[in-house]
Formats: sequence, structure tokens, C-alpha cells
Amino acid sequence: MRNTNQDVSTTIYRKDYVAPGFWVDTVEMGFDLDPKRTHVATRIKMRRNHDSSEKDLVLFGEDLKLHQLRINGVNLKKSAYTLTKERLVISNVPDDITLEIETSIAADKNTTMSGLYVSNGNFFTQCEAEGFRKITYFPDRPDVMATYTVMLRGDKKQYPVLLSNGNLIEQGDLGDGRHYAKWEDPFKKPSYLFALVAGKLVCQEENYKLKSGRKVLLQVWVEEGNLDKTQHAMDSLKNSIRWDEERFGLELDLDRFMIVATSDFNMGAMENKGLNIFNTKYVLANSRTATDIDYAGIESVVGHEYFHNWTGNRVTCRDWFQLSLKEGLTVFRDQEFSGDLVGNETGRAVKRIEDVRVLRQFQFPEDAGPMSHPVRPDSFVEINNFYTVTVYEKGSEVVRMYYTLLGHEGFRKGMDLYFQRHDGQAVTCDDFRAAMADANGRDLTQFERWYSQAGTPRVAVKAHYDAKAKTYTLNVQQSCPSTAGQENKQPFHIPFALGLLKADGSEFALQLAGAKVKDAPKSMVLELTDAEHTFTFTGIEQEPTPSLLRNFSAPVVLEFEYSDQQLAHLLAHDSDAFCRWEAGQRLAMRRLLKLVEAVQQGHVLELDAIFIEALRKTLNDKNLDPAFRELVLTLPSETMIAEEMTIADPISIHQARQFVRATLAQALKADLLEAYQNNLTPGKYKADAASAGKRALKNCALAYLVEWPDAATYALAHTQYQEAENMTDRMAALTAMLHCSTATDKAHQKTREQVLKHFYTEFKNEALVIDKWFTLQASAPTTDVVQMKSLMKHPAFSLSNPNRARSLLFVFCNANPARFHAVDGSGYALWADSVIALNKLNPQVAARLSRSLDRWTKYPVTNQALMKLALEKVAATKNLSKDVLEVVSKALAAS
Repeated sequence: MRNTNQDVSTTIYRKDYVAPGFWVDTVEMGFDLDPKRTHVATRIKMRRNHDSSEKDLVLFGEDLKLHQLRINGVNLKKSAYTLTKERLVISNVPDDITLEIETSIAADKNTTMSGLYVSNGNFFTQCEAEGFRKITYFPDRPDVMATYTVMLRGDKKQYPVLLSNGNLIEQGDLGDGRHYAKWEDPFKKPSYLFALVAGKLVCQEENYKLKSGRKVLLQVWVEEGNLDKTQHAMDSLKNSIRWDEERFGLELDLDRFMIVATSDFNMGAMENKGLNIFNTKYVLANSRTATDIDYAGIESVVGHEYFHNWTGNRVTCRDWFQLSLKEGLTVFRDQEFSGDLVGNETGRAVKRIEDVRVLRQFQFPEDAGPMSHPVRPDSFVEINNFYTVTVYEKGSEVVRMYYTLLGHEGFRKGMDLYFQRHDGQAVTCDDFRAAMADANGRDLTQFERWYSQAGTPRVAVKAHYDAKAKTYTLNVQQSCPSTAGQENKQPFHIPFALGLLKADGSEFALQLAGAKVKDAPKSMVLELTDAEHTFTFTGIEQEPTPSLLRNFSAPVVLEFEYSDQQLAHLLAHDSDAFCRWEAGQRLAMRRLLKLVEAVQQGHVLELDAIFIEALRKTLNDKNLDPAFRELVLTLPSETMIAEEMTIADPISIHQARQFVRATLAQALKADLLEAYQNNLTPGKYKADAASAGKRALKNCALAYLVEWPDAATYALAHTQYQEAENMTDRMAALTAMLHCSTATDKAHQKTREQVLKHFYTEFKNEALVIDKWFTLQASAPTTDVVQMKSLMKHPAFSLSNPNRARSLLFVFCNANPARFHAVDGSGYALWADSVIALNKLNPQVAARLSRSLDRWTKYPVTNQALMKLALEKVAATKNLSKDVLEVVSKALAAS
């Protein structure tokens, strides 16, 4: 459908890339900070790029008031340039110029949180991807890199802290109640990495000694009252610095490194050079307010942004189509960092499984939906819409495949060559691939298809055992479904890891026919490069159980007809933790899909003994890490079940999944109670992996126990809530009480209401905890649209705060499918009204909420009709941002 109210914004294509007409060498900026009218003076030294086809000087600017424009000291008349809503174009300029610009900004009116904006009286910036153009007119593109010197001036009482990128070189009083601070960033950077912070902040700081012996200053800046929640972020920063030195030989290059937290932020965090700005969610933590998941998230995000200092800042993207060059690589690095910090193989495996679960739940559906795009997109309307799980998480899997193919040392050699060639440059995904190939003498030409082809490949495997010849043959075929604009896909270069298990659980040494290996391995990586391969293993004395796609060696869907007995065998014995967990997931998904069908047909629901006993064995196996046992016991989500169905039926899915939970609770009650008691963590709270794993299993057991209507188990949850010494256990108890199948039981309704009220009263001054309070209710299976509208009227709810909007609206639309997809369409109507309201405030956040209806054609016809009406209502809205318009237009085109 085409919107009749407005033209769809211009589509930008990767193939149309043109180098900038001018390079920038230095940027000097002066800010006189005032919320209503911040004055910005900018001096830019530029030189013509004779290799570019652009002859005019093209500057980008939005929502700015232009006061003065000079070239080489001469004021330009209005007739000398063209000024539009988004561009300033100057013709006939000399090859070498000093451009001086004076602009002003109404930062207090900027609700988009892009550019310079005010939050709780403090100034912040967010310039990625295209926010710098809201600060001054500039060639705001990532391939234009320069050094920056920044002078900040402001009222000393209102803005006692003045921060920018790089090193502080001068500060003092101005004598009129104002003061100044001058910052210099000695490293060239693109404008999207510019940052400014000013306001009333306090910091925790430490002097830190680098491996080279050089000392640096580390600071974590927060608002008054939050200093007691900064230690974990500081520890995570120090661990990140140490890890990057040891794993990749990369040292912090500035004299100081700063993290600043704000509650009003569109993203998780931003890697601005030396001045990272974070959402408070990924900085603030103590045991009273943060869960184990929060602690892990802070560690991961602090690591991610710090690692960007080299993979993103020192070497950046030539253009935004190359976004995964920095993001996919840095996600891989932060995943490896978190895995290494655990310190053991089981902990690394748990981390790997958690990452794969995210990929499957969010990225695989994106690959199959209207917003499907390659890791390196070919086009976009609004770049903010391409900060996606495909670019980040699938991009990370692409980097991990290099690691799998080249090995630990080979990957490090590739990274070293990458920095040797490209430090201080803006480059492409092809440049990274070339470094990996050249450093290892490998031909990775075909590997490029992971960047250029969208969709999730499918790998179909068929096996044949020849008892007489003692051979085991695998026929492996790869294919990839069509996606928008890409009907026919060429074969990918797929690393395919496998092992073969004997009946006793041990593993065969793997010897391929025709190949002689002195020490045959028990795990092997095959390289799939053709549409079809056949591999024959010799010396296989009994029919094995294949362990396929070990450690999830490629982001593909594996198709193999396992029997229940084979899956149970893998779950009990596989040495590869991922495949062991995967076997349990396959057992569960197989039953869940059959039960959904039984619900739809009105049949009696039953759960077989094989599955129950397989989970019982895992639950009681004390040789397994508690965190791993919790992962096995966690059923596939309702979203993942829906993706396995041709036509998704959210209500039937919910009923089937809840039936499995209740049945397991009844069958395993004694085992669950024992697991609960055996995994208590008395004493002072510790956020380490071992303690977190025990809490995870204990709270998983509690969630199951409450599924069975028993006053004693419900009382157990209530008691845990009342006596909890940490937020992890408190939240787990409250979640169990609100989300169980018996949550509609009137016998416990009063207790739930009392606990919810107590939780709010206890934490009403802790914004991040109140986000949890909203999330608990938005995701509860008892919460419908009527209750949602009531919660949106709560004094603590604000649509203008991204965290609050995500905690309520996003959770309801994306994590409560049975209620969101109500047959009367009320959920879709709420979605449409919320997207329209958010569009006026913050288009980026509105566009992300718009994605909730991406997969609308996957639902029953009656739901589709109501979803389409909601999409059309949003599409027809006047003054719709290009962020939202791109999403809903692509969704409607899917019909």
C-alpha cells in the first residue's frame, strides 16, 4: 500500500556510494549552554577530495537556526548558498577552506533524544547515526574523520560538570557565574562519535594502571543518589580493559575513559570516543535494585562500548551500510568477553546458548519478515531502522564463523592485520574479510554471501549407516528461502561442526573416507560450499547418534529427523553443551506443536513419559551446572513456537505451553522441591556466575511449582518475596505469582494485589525498578488491553521516557502474545494509537514499536484483517516520520 498523504522518503542505495567532496582535518567547537538557546560556534578546516565526483560543498543540518556563515574569513550572503530543511549546499568554493558556522539549538524542545537534548536538567548528546547534524551544519557521514577541540561554557551552579571527548586540557572560571572546560580528542573520528555532557553529576573514579605501565583515569558519572550503584560498572570497565589487552593486544589510547548514565536514552549505550553515554539500565546496580540478568547486561554492554574504542572508533565504517563492520564484530567481542570472565567451559557454553536463544527468538523471525535484510543492507530509507538483530546478532555470528574456520590463532592474526592496515580509516566489511583471508592464506570469496544475502539458510541432513562396511554417510544439502528482492540464493560458505556418539555416550574418532589423519578428532568442522555434499566416515563400528551443528557453528536451521530416543541420548550424554541443550529443545518443541494442534481440535492433552523422564534426569544430574539445567528446563518461548507454525495461533500456543508447565510441575514436584532447596544461596548476595546459576535453577523450580494449584507452593513463592535479600529472588517470586496458570485463582488474588502494591511502595523512587514493576504486569497472562490502558494512566508512566515506554508497551506487544493478539483486535488498536503518539515525540522509539506487527501475515485471517487496519491507520497518519513510514510500508507490502 502506498500512503496517499505523503511520499515515501528517498531510498538510499549502497551501490550509489560517492566519496565526500571535501575531507575535514580539524574541527573546533564552542558551546554556550542554555536549554532554550544553546549557541554553537564551529570552525572547520577542509580540503577538496579530488577523487570525488561531488564538486559542491554539501553540509547536513536539521532543526537548526543559522546565524552566521563564513569561508576563509568572508561572510557569505544568502545568495551564495542554498539552504533546505536538511541541507546547506555551497557552490564554487576554493580547494582549501576554513568554514565558520554559528547556529543555535532549542535543546529543551528536543524530545527525539537525537543530537543535543536535555534530560532532568542536564545536557546530553546522541549523534549516531545522524544526530550531529542537529548540532551544526556538517558533512555528517562516517567516512569524514577529523580531530576535535571543544570548548564548553555554562552556568557553574546549573552545570558544574562539563564533559566532552578525549582529554581535558584546560578549565576555569569566566567571572560571570559561568565556567568553562576545554577538551581535545587527539584521534581522528567521524562526527557520529562526538559527545557532550553538562550538568549536575557525581562520579566514582579510579586510577588504573595499564599493562604497559601507563596510568589512566576511569570515571563513572551519575546523578546524585546513585553512586552506590556504580561499582559493578566500574569493575566491568576494568575487566574490559584488561581483557582487550590480553586477548587482542589492544590498549586504551586516551588519558581518561568516562561513562555517563542518563535515564532518557534511545539506545542501551553509545561508544563516543572516551565519553560513553549509557542508559542507566546498563550502569546502575546493587543487590537491592538489580537482578542477576541486570548485572550480566551491565558487564556485557560496558564491555561492548569499551571494545568499540578499537572496533568502531579507531577503525570505523565507510558508510552506514557497513554498520555490522563495527557492531557485529563488537558483539562477538563482548560475547567472548562475558564467556571468558566466567572462567570455565560450562559457563562459556551457557553464555553461548543464551546468545543463540536470542538469535532464534528475534533474528530468525526478522529474516523471515518484511524487514528482512542482509547483514550488510543494500538500501534503506531511515538508517535508524537498521540497528537490528540482523546487523548485530547475526553479524556477530558471521564474525564467529571466521573464528570457527580460522581457529583462535588465525582469527587473531586476521585482527592484527586489520588494525595494521586500517587504523584511523573508514572501511568496509570487504576490508575486514580481506584481512582475515590474507592473514591466513585462505580464499574467503564465497564467504561474502553472508554479507550480501538475506534470510536464514536451512541445512538438511540425511544419514545412512552401513554395518558391513562400518561406514556412516551424511548427505548434506543447503538452501535459503526467498526474501524481498532476493528470489534465488547462492550457496553459503558454512562451517558445520559435528561429532558421532556411541551407545554408551562416548564418541567416535572421526576419519573421513580417503583422508588419513594420525590423531583423528572426536569433533570436526566440515566446510559446506556447494548446494549438496556427501561425507562418509570410516571405522564406525555401530550406528551412531549424530551430534550436528556443534556450538551452533553457523546461523542456520538444521533439518534432521531425530528419533525421540536419539534426542534423549544426546540430552543425557553429548559432550557439546549446545547440542545437549538443543536436544532438549527439540524434544519440547515436538510435543508443544502437537499439543497446540490438540488444543485447536479440542482433543485431550497428554504429555508422554519419555519427555518427562528426560527432564527429570537432567534436573537431578548434579554433575551438570545449575545454570545449564535451568536452560534445559526452560521451554521454547511462545514466540519461537509461533515461528514453527505456518499459521500462528497465540491463544492455543499459550494454552499448550501452560499445560506442559503444569504437567511437569505435577510430575516433578518432589524433584523440583529438592532442586529448590539444594540451590539456595544464603548469606551476602554475590553476582558471580556460580551463584547466579544456582539462583536461576532455584527460581526456575519455583516457577514450575507454582504452576500446580497447591497452597503450599504458592505460599513458598510469597515467603520468598517477603524474605528476599536481593532483587533477583524478589522478582522471581513475584513473577511466579503473577504469571502462573493459576494467576486467575481468586483465592490468591488479594495476596498478589498486596504484593504488587508493596513492591511499588518500596521502590517508587527507583526508576529502573518501577520499569520492572510495569514489565511484570505487561507480560502477565491476565493483563488485557483494559488493564494496559489503566497502567498507562498511572502517575509513574510517561510515554516520553523510552525506558518506561519499552517496559510497558513494548513488553505487552512483544512478550504477551495471547493478550496482544486478542480476537477483538483491541491489542492492535492500542498498538496503533501508541505508535502514532510516540511518532510525535520520538520517531526512533515509535519505529521500534512499529516492528511488533512485522509478521502480521503469519496469523489467522481474522487477525490479519484487524492487524492490517491498524497498520493502515498508522500509515495514513499525517506528518508520519520516515522512521515509522518505512516500517509500516514494508509490512503492508508483505500482503
